[in-house]
Amino acid sequence: MDTKKFKMGWLMVAFDLPTTSKKDRSNASKFRKFLLEDGYQMMQFSVYVRPCVTASRQQTHLRRVKVHMPPEGSVRAIYITRAQWERSYIIHGSPAKEVAPEDLPEQSLLW
Repeated sequence: MDTKKFKMGWLMVAFDLPTTSKKDRSNASKFRKFLLEDGYQMMQFSVYVRPCVTASRQQTHLRRVKVHMPPEGSVRAIYITRAQWERSYIIHGSPAKEVAPEDLPEQSLLW
């Protein structure tokens, strides 16, 4: 990764985890709880985002996701720069209402 070009942004984790058995549901719940405890916020039910201010911080959280990944299922992690995030569209309800994306928190809140 070219850390000179790295900018503040969001690490997005999207996942499909099985929920057919009680154990599967428990594993999925534990994974969601881990994400929340690790500073992610739920964007949608299976999509969580976390602000990252450095390339090493992104790699740290990506390693943590790998460690806490349930034995079954699929997880995709994507880094979104602040500029990309600010150009995203959030549409609610019908009739459709567009709202602005969340701001990155103050840096002092990230440590």
